[in-house]
Amino acid sequence: MKEILREIGMIARALDSISNIEFKEFDLTKGQYLYLVRICENPGIIQEKLAELIKVDRTTAARAIKKLEINGFIEKKDDAHNKKIKKLYPTDKGNHIYAFLKRENDYSNQVALEGLSENEVETIFNLLQRVRKNVEKDWEYVKKGNKRSY
Repeated sequence: MKEILREIGMIARALDSISNIEFKEFDLTKGQYLYLVRICENPGIIQEKLAELIKVDRTTAARAIKKLEINGFIEKKDDAHNKKIKKLYPTDKGNHIYAFLKRENDYSNQVALEGLSENEVETIFNLLQRVRKNVEKDWEYVKKGNKRSY
């Protein structure tokens, strides 16, 4: 069997490493940029939905969100109907950095897909979505405290 997940992992780690180096000047570390991008794309998102979107546990998300808030990239606001709910919004600083993050993402996509036809790009996108959906089933299962049987 081909080591597809190994390839995906190497791609993800290489891009993550590049991003951590390039975004250091903005005081964004260890994948915090992922959170900022998702908050900018989904202003008003709640922490639990953000964690689900990024596929991390709530504690990991809480730490990253706290750092983004301390560094002035995002702010928490009370929900109009339920004061227990805190919604996450980018600040002006966060929106400014988002423009740079978006350009970097577009560039990385362009580099990663260089030499592939439109059909190949469409095919790889569709196949990766299917792979993600397969993995999400296990992620949900294990997240609820279950163990997978190999």
